[in-house]
This record gives sequence, structure tokens and C-alpha cells, in this order.
Amino acid sequence: MAKTLGARVITTVSTEEKADLARAAGADEIIFYTREDFAEKVKQLTSGRGLPVVYDSVGKTTFEQSLQCLRPRGLMVLFGGSSGAVPPFDLIRLSTMGSLYVTRPTMKDYIATPADLQARVKDIFDGISHGTLKLRLEHIYPLTDAAHAHRDLESRKTTGKLLLIP
Repeated sequence: MAKTLGARVITTVSTEEKADLARAAGADEIIFYTREDFAEKVKQLTSGRGLPVVYDSVGKTTFEQSLQCLRPRGLMVLFGGSSGAVPPFDLIRLSTMGSLYVTRPTMKDYIATPADLQARVKDIFDGISHGTLKLRLEHIYPLTDAAHAHRDLESRKTTGKLLLIP
């Protein structure tokens, strides 16, 4: 989605498999956060400027370096926590790091009304029908195996969308 808006996408991954998936999804740069200081690499890739926004789904393991990737007044969107919850954080540090912003969005606030839901669904289906958004459905589970699906998610065994069907 970011690529359709003209963004340069720099992604961090933990495995070669995930790097391949990121390349297939259109990532411009791949950084292995388990092998190198990705904040330093981002600074190199941006000529020291940093990024306007970071989307972090990992959480505890990447939080500090994700903040270090931001340019002054940059925004960090923490939307997941696959490595665990971020420990308590002194908010005064946001000012010393360049007046940064951090948000932890939840879906209920972005689809609070039926009109919100319709608009978001329209965006998704338009992207799919125009070929600008490709969904990668990794697993289909019967609803009776919902606990198994959750265990797979929690153990980081999944990389695509999971579908539960009745």
C-alpha cells in the first residue's frame, strides 16, 4: 500500500524467508534486524536524515532502534508485539530524540462507524481489483481450530494472512 502512494519502503526482517516475502511485496531495501544495527543502516540509506514514519509490528525487540530510525518530528506506529510488550518508557525521551510521536492504534478507533468500515473495505477491494494490493493467504483453519491458529501466530510461524472458516 505504501508503494502505491510513492513511498520508498525499507523493511527489517529476521529470516531469509521473510526477506524473500518482503522483496516480493515490493520492499526497496531489506535489513536483517537480527544481524545488523538497523537504525545505523537506515541512517546510511537516508543520508543521515532518518525516516518520516516507522511501522513496527515486532515491539520489544525492535522498539528502541525503530525510534532511532526516525527523523525529527517522525512518527512511530507500534501496531504489534510479536516479540513481547515494550517495557515502560520515559516519554521525555521523545523530546530529546527530535520531538518524536508514537502511537499504538487499534482497529476499533479506525472503523468506529459503519461509514468508516465501508470506506476502508472499499479501499481494500479497490486495491485488490486494480492489482495494487495483493493478499497472501497463508493458512486456512476451520473455526474449531482457532486455538491452533492463535498458537501459530504467537509462535511467529506465520507470515501471511490467516483465515478462519466455519
